Amino acid sequence: MFDSSHIHPMFVHFPIALITVGFLFDILSLFVKKEYNFLKFGYYLMILGTISSITAYLTGEFFTEELNGITGEIKENHEIFAKITMFAIAIATILRTYMNYKNIENAKLKWLVITLYALSMISVGITGYTGGTLVYNYAVH
Repeated sequence: MFDSSHIHPMFVHFPIALITVGFLFDILSLFVKKEYNFLKFGYYLMILGTISSITAYLTGEFFTEELNGITGEIKENHEIFAKITMFAIAIATILRTYMNYKNIENAKLKWLVITLYALSMISVGITGYTGGTLVYNYAVH
């Protein structure tokens, strides 16, 4: 039988992979020739990472149970870092899309986008860790 509590776990791995690999592609683009298109791949993965982080957040918000005690505290931290991830990657994607659309080469804006991308990568790692703690240490599903 299908249980709606399984919806969130089905989506949570996508933002972890997409944001992490996309960020690594962007960093590679700083050191490798343009012909390898790492910057373009990083941008596409950023877009997919944004969509998947919003999806993972919403499925967590609507399809997971409320928790109390220590598990409730861990879940609160999990949710805080999920929000940080979602907003950081969304803002970075909006800024980068704007820069691409207007063909802007502003160094400060570029580094702001990279910083937000890095923040979202770190935050999604912490989100995954706290989610894994709930699942593996406390058998929350």
